[in-house]
Amino acid sequence: MDLKLKDKVILVTGGTRGIGHAIARRAAEEGANVGICGRTKETLEAAVAALRALGGEVHGEQVDVLSAGGVEQFVEASAKALGRVDGLVANVGGTFGGNFMETSAEDWVKTLEVNLVHAARLIRAGAPHLQASGGGSAVIIASISGSRVGPRPQYGASKAAEIALAASLGRELASLKIRVNTVSPGSILFEGGSWAKRVKEMPERIADFVAREFPWGRMGTLDEVADVVTFLLSPRASWISGTDVVVDGAQKTPSVQLK
Repeated sequence: MDLKLKDKVILVTGGTRGIGHAIARRAAEEGANVGICGRTKETLEAAVAALRALGGEVHGEQVDVLSAGGVEQFVEASAKALGRVDGLVANVGGTFGGNFMETSAEDWVKTLEVNLVHAARLIRAGAPHLQASGGGSAVIIASISGSRVGPRPQYGASKAAEIALAASLGRELASLKIRVNTVSPGSILFEGGSWAKRVKEMPERIADFVAREFPWGRMGTLDEVADVVTFLLSPRASWISGTDVVVDGAQKTPSVQLK
């Protein structure tokens, strides 16, 4: 299926590694030009080089999405370099603090900022560019932790808020011909990721977790998430907006209790 992304421009926050890089790569393979950002210069340069090898235009911006004006700088610089914006992916995310009784108010604020607020800033900054291009698509990378009980409540609450944000913006931005959705991955295993680290540190515990919680007997892959996100970014998903698409292989509990 031709996703009709050739010469479109897709921006991905945190596009230097993991899910974000897999999405940028898949979009580039479909003929899109891509803009990515990351905090580390060396990692950013390597990711940009890998994407350029696929043949399209690539813009890289060294940005911390938690910094004042960082997200907005990324959008404006990418739009200027690539000429337009057709799709946005709010991929950066994470959590601060531990279990509930070990967290501070600052941990909650920073977790909300890196997940929910960063996504809202990206879409707000990118919306005029999407509108100018005749409409487009925004995808927020949420998590099954946003809809299922699991450890780190600050993380789950922020992901639930992202899902609510997309549902609201799917209606509010429809008049601008902008679609907004969330994709909620389950546990994704890739080299250098948090799950790969846990597999090495506690192999028996993770093996038990996989056997108990994953009907397919394995965790997900980067490409399995990237394929869904790229479809949602494309005109082929023109009637999908304001919804949460779960990519988890029917996983049960969202994460293993670390303590």
